[in-house]
Amino acid sequence: WKKLYFAHHWPVTVCKMNANDCHDPPKYWTIHGLWPDRAEDCNKTWHFNVTEIKDLLSDMRHYWPDVLHSSLNRTQFWKHEWYKHGTCAATLEVLNSQKKYFGKAIELYQHVDLNGCLLKAGIKPSSSYYKMTAIKEALTRLYGVTPKIQCLPPEEGEEAQTIGQIEFCFTKELQLENCTALEGGSNPVQAHLKPGSSELSVCNDTLPTYYPAEVQ
Repeated sequence: WKKLYFAHHWPVTVCKMNANDCHDPPKYWTIHGLWPDRAEDCNKTWHFNVTEIKDLLSDMRHYWPDVLHSSLNRTQFWKHEWYKHGTCAATLEVLNSQKKYFGKAIELYQHVDLNGCLLKAGIKPSSSYYKMTAIKEALTRLYGVTPKIQCLPPEEGEEAQTIGQIEFCFTKELQLENCTALEGGSNPVQAHLKPGSSELSVCNDTLPTYYPAEVQ
């Protein structure tokens, strides 16, 4: 693999996509995952062990909650992320243990400070629509790189797309770089969330964009 996608998702939108077990989602962007591009399930024998990250648990619950299954065994989501992505990222020395992988993701989350940067740019959850180009320009201005922004397409009878995920791309040296939308065709991380009827895809620049404060 060549780079890492660091995905943040907006819990309110995640709940809109999967109205199964969402109770009172966090009103801040949370971590979805830290994903090497083009690699999945690299080492099935490397078992997830929650005691290795016990020092991180309070941060994990806050910054990396399982939005969909708040009441169930919280560690399932992290276990999934470890098997699918962490075991692949572990080829890098700075990510080569569970503690390093999850700890570094939390560090990157605090460093990127997406919640703070959006507020600084005046972009906050609202019942009125945003222009996607304005959101993109604000983020590019603040970070000096272009992230990848994904939306839930409009449902029947809706005119607006709903912002759901923002991914930052990092080099193997953990430096921010541009996320280019079209790299050699399909992107394996593209359809990462697989909800019932609709899933996130790269936002349409021309559609009005909804950044919801509450689950409708």
